[in-house]
Amino acid sequence: MATSPTSEASLEFTPTWVVALVCLIIVFISLVVERLLHHIGKCLKRKDQDALFEALQKLKEELMLLGFISLLLTVSQGPISEICIPKSFSNHMLPCKKEESAPNLLGHYNGAISPSTMWNGRRLLATGGGAAAEHCSKHGKVPLLSLEALHQLHIFIFVLAVVHVLFCATTMFLGGLKIQQWKQWEDSIREVKGSPAVKKEHVHRHILYFRQRANGFWRKSVVISWIMSFFKQFLGSVTKSDYVAMRQGFIMCHCPSNPDYNFHKYMLRTLEYDFKKVVGISWYLWLFLVFFLLVNVEGWHTYFWMSFLPLILLLVVGAKLEHIITQLAEDISSNKPIDNAAVTVKPSDKHFWFGRPGIVFYLIHFILFQNAFEIAFFFWIWTTYGFNSCILERLGYVIPRLIIGVIVQVLCSYSTLPLYAIVTQMGSRFKEGIFEDHVKASLQSWHEGTMRGRRSSIKNRSTIEMQRMDSEAFQCAHTTECTPATLEGIITQITEVPDRNQNQSSE
Repeated sequence: MATSPTSEASLEFTPTWVVALVCLIIVFISLVVERLLHHIGKCLKRKDQDALFEALQKLKEELMLLGFISLLLTVSQGPISEICIPKSFSNHMLPCKKEESAPNLLGHYNGAISPSTMWNGRRLLATGGGAAAEHCSKHGKVPLLSLEALHQLHIFIFVLAVVHVLFCATTMFLGGLKIQQWKQWEDSIREVKGSPAVKKEHVHRHILYFRQRANGFWRKSVVISWIMSFFKQFLGSVTKSDYVAMRQGFIMCHCPSNPDYNFHKYMLRTLEYDFKKVVGISWYLWLFLVFFLLVNVEGWHTYFWMSFLPLILLLVVGAKLEHIITQLAEDISSNKPIDNAAVTVKPSDKHFWFGRPGIVFYLIHFILFQNAFEIAFFFWIWTTYGFNSCILERLGYVIPRLIIGVIVQVLCSYSTLPLYAIVTQMGSRFKEGIFEDHVKASLQSWHEGTMRGRRSSIKNRSTIEMQRMDSEAFQCAHTTECTPATLEGIITQITEVPDRNQNQSSE
């Protein structure tokens, strides 16, 4: 059967050199991206950046999920477009008001049409969109979802995932730069010259300044304390005295026999472990996405009001973290005797919501996703339908959304994320980053060795001792419920065992 000059040629009437060239370009681009990610992973492994390497693996998983969603939408677009529903169902909960005089394809524009959308509309109608509409019109119905709408939804999901990853990486990078500025505080503490008593006196002097956060009768009021915490997050959210006091509290609680523990490096490690989680889109975030798409109804101004949600949550989280620091200072002030050894910050889960510090992480994860959704949705509508699309509504609704998005990104990077990095260490349990990367690798190798030894029934004293150390260490790493003394003993034995083995071999 001959094809008309104006219709699009199918694959059977397309020159083979065109098909081969397009396939070559697509495969080449895919291989370049795959090799780039592979070399980035090798570079991270070579620099012992295990947490960032796992974040890269998480990113690959998200790309695989996006690829599956893309494949699913492409394969199922035909059957979906042939599903018919009554016309009355298609007139409810519309993002734009239908105009009776305009064709259905152009019914959601306010006078301006994006050239790419016009071209996509003609192409999709020529390749089957018109056939699906004609199929449903024979039964007096309309398609459930047109091919054009499926194509645009496909693009939006991809844009959202890319913007989310970029926003998370930007937030973690800028927040890491802010936390990196605290390294000079860590170095100043570790480089104090003199006896242990002199170092304790130096730390105690900062703790006295830290106690001043709770001074004044007006701070006893819960309302006043929350108001002060709210404004404190915008300027000087963490001072040197705050850092020294919380660092001392963490060390005294979890590793009292190692006063020179590098608390700053530990914070950066925990932030890297959190990054590998926040870079992904969890199932509950996909549910929120579905909900946001559901309530985008004409006249509700849903996206305008929802743009305030990440800002409000971010301000509440920042105020809560600052209030936790104030509560820690109040706990110190309640200790009347001023003693260098006794007066110190007492980490506890009771200061966090429902006694769970992890809730703060989930809120920050949602804030970053919601903010990425707002920005991605704006640029997707702008490039797909044009700036005058009725979905974007009036300019008075668009400008505030963009300003709020920028404020959330900057505030989260430079204030809330650094606060989260240090304040969440004030819980009753330490995090996975308590172990250095080489210690963690040694534990894993010893664990595998002891498991192989158990299977081969090798019963000797060294194997039994190493098995005991390994089980205790992994219990600490996963449950974080062991006592500080137990953790100190395990780390000491781990560092001493290789030295003893070397001495025995040399003898």
